Amino acid sequence: MKLTFLGSGSAFTTGDGNWQSNMLIESERGRRLLFDCGTDARLSLAEAGLGARDIDAVYVSHLHSDHVGGLEWLGFSTFFDPTAQRPILFIEQSRVTTLWANILSGSMARNGLSTLDDYFDVRLLARDGFFLWEEQRFSLTPMLHCMDGSVPLISFGLRFETSRARQLITSDTLFEPQRHGEFYSWADILFHDCETSYQQDGRPSRSGIHAHYEDLKTLSPELRRRMWLYHYQPGPKPDAKADGFQGFVAKGQTFDL
Repeated sequence: MKLTFLGSGSAFTTGDGNWQSNMLIESERGRRLLFDCGTDARLSLAEAGLGARDIDAVYVSHLHSDHVGGLEWLGFSTFFDPTAQRPILFIEQSRVTTLWANILSGSMARNGLSTLDDYFDVRLLARDGFFLWEEQRFSLTPMLHCMDGSVPLISFGLRFETSRARQLITSDTLFEPQRHGEFYSWADILFHDCETSYQQDGRPSRSGIHAHYEDLKTLSPELRRRMWLYHYQPGPKPDAKADGFQGFVAKGQTFDL
């Protein structure tokens, strides 16, 4: 199994040679699971030589457009192709109504003639649950992305263990080492959300919805040695390797899992 970052940039990445941080997991049999399907997905997949018919399943971490904005393209592309099958859609169960009613139905309902199930083979997941794909178990990992008023917005990363290592993909998350310590300790390799925005005077510019590089630098050397960083802004980046990290993930970089 291998993991490819179709892009490694932030939500608003544009014109810098990168794409949004959507990932592709490929099994030994050549089947493909898309980790999030953002607005860039059709373009980043095309750059990788792939199209809608090459995607067998999608996992949705949360409902921001850089993670679900490409589902209309994927659903329509397979729906109107008589030779294509519905992709499997893995999604935490409390999100599915909002995904359809607030995001996709405006165009995909087709005057009430269609539902989400017409486009995808929907598999609902428990908040603390898991799913099996190609005999691999993936466990949902809740991460606090931001506060929507008084309501926490949770993004569900994934934990999974292969014959080589235990992997954690955080998805979008705040810097919360106390809350996430158990997950950090468990993983041999961590792919961690990381923003890299700075003010003109060099001070970190924290959005309040992602883990900032300067905060991640305060983690222990042992933990930084296991950590790859992604979902960063365009422009110059710090020297992550010099600071003890594995480095910043590059667009198109592939990891043998």
